[in-house]
Amino acid sequence: MNYLLDGRCEISNNHAERKAKSYAIGRKAFLFHTSEAGAGASAVMYSIVETAKANNLNIFQYLYTVLLYMPDYMNSSAGIEQLMPWSDFIKEKCSGLINVESNVPENRIPLPLR
Repeated sequence: MNYLLDGRCEISNNHAERKAKSYAIGRKAFLFHTSEAGAGASAVMYSIVETAKANNLNIFQYLYTVLLYMPDYMNSSAGIEQLMPWSDFIKEKCSGLINVESNVPENRIPLPLR
């Protein structure tokens, strides 16, 4: 009934249900989590993938780019901000097709830090 009180609320929760579907499908694989840390790591990965999907990114390319740049910028808040799915740098790098052979650590450009 909240949608009657607040016009910003949607009538159905189909959008949220679709986002949670990928996590629900993997439930059988979660039987192999042997620790709470493993379950937490899985939840983090699902969150990263769903956020990349919400920002219309190529998921493989986004994960590849983050793993390529993260070792050098993991202690830099400006670097982390540039690796977020909504940053202009990531949208430019991860919206199309990727050529993995040319996108190697030796050939990468530095992050545009602000």
